[in-house]
Amino acid sequence: MDEYAWPAGPDLPDADAVIGSWAATIAALPVGTHITGEVIGRLPFGVFLRIEGVPNAVALAEISAMPLGMELPALGASVEGEVFWHGHNHQVRVRLDEWRTSAE
Repeated sequence: MDEYAWPAGPDLPDADAVIGSWAATIAALPVGTHITGEVIGRLPFGVFLRIEGVPNAVALAEISAMPLGMELPALGASVEGEVFWHGHNHQVRVRLDEWRTSAE
């Protein structure tokens, strides 16, 4: 398998489901919400997450929030983080707990 993978699979929401439930996603995941999720996609710019309890939400944790020397979590990894933004492209932006530095 390639090091990087785009989110795919029969149990993942399609674009119409993500867009159609966007208002409910924002209501369920306000900025500051702590989430647990599974890495469903891994690309050079970050990881896509499926968030527990919000089946039609897609989250993105970008490498811009990743400290130097750290690695992207593997596909299938369970991660935790905090919602910090709702993207214009129907993505919930998340900062992973494992990427937080002691300076914060």
